[in-house]
Amino acid sequence: MSENVRTYTAERADDEQETESADEELRCPECSGQLASDTEHGETVCVDCGLVVEEDEIDRGPEWRAFDSKEKDNKSRVGAPTTNMMHDKGLSTNIGWQDKDAYGKSLSSRQREKMQRLRTWNERFRTRDSKERNLKQALGEVDRMASALGLPDNVRETASVIYRRALDEDLLPGRSIEGVSTSSLYAAARQAGTPRSLDEIAAVSRVEKDEIARTYRYVVRELKLEIQPADPESYVPRFASDLGLSDEAERRARSLLGTAKSQGIHSGKSPVGLAAAAVYAASLLVNEKVTQSEVSDVANISEVTIRNRYHELLEAEDGVALN
Repeated sequence: MSENVRTYTAERADDEQETESADEELRCPECSGQLASDTEHGETVCVDCGLVVEEDEIDRGPEWRAFDSKEKDNKSRVGAPTTNMMHDKGLSTNIGWQDKDAYGKSLSSRQREKMQRLRTWNERFRTRDSKERNLKQALGEVDRMASALGLPDNVRETASVIYRRALDEDLLPGRSIEGVSTSSLYAAARQAGTPRSLDEIAAVSRVEKDEIARTYRYVVRELKLEIQPADPESYVPRFASDLGLSDEAERRARSLLGTAKSQGIHSGKSPVGLAAAAVYAASLLVNEKVTQSEVSDVANISEVTIRNRYHELLEAEDGVALN
């Protein structure tokens, strides 16, 4: 076989063993022989029977070699992946603020003035028109609110995509940037299964609760977003964690909500109120007592709502037990 043929062998790390499925992938599907890669012709062939398993392969690796991380960083010519969370998707140049050169030495006063002028002009070029300025402000708001609410990156990414769609479809005239960006984040959190209540969203937003609700309904309707009603169980882990309850109490709260759903009690009720009442009831049932006031502070709802939903949940549980 020519020098361009490199035999595949199953490599094992010191602390790992290859699984059977990985071993099968390195075997011929016809005779279970060893596979070899012909780098000259871009083919994977069986050494024993000659079967061509793959053809027209693409070498997606770099053309250079590196033997340590420093050398790899020096030779690499690519940057960070693109992201919808930045108005320019992270493709533009960003000038650092440290006022230091590549060796970590401080710049002279003249060089600092020059770098400040470059930063100013760079910022102007990054936002060349009103649409980019709008995006920059809105995505900054999304990032700020998501950080305050503890939402993960996938929610921020989804919110950024929703806002971009609203901007492209000309939904912003007559509405504030803050209102649409808040609505986008609220919708994204519900889509991702990590919902936040409208009161929690309003607490970190720069607009009023009524405007958020109104804009949210408009954005969902115009963009035809498919958003399921919030599941009360999705609030339980966060409430239980904030109250310091055990896993047993969390499981009992989920069980109470499951019974309520089977009885149809959840229909027309606030999912936040049901979740808070289930957590409160579960804490009493497992002797990890918390007060209604503590649950009210965590869930940001009134104690009256907790008491009303609490009695409904227990009645449903008793009804199932009697049957």
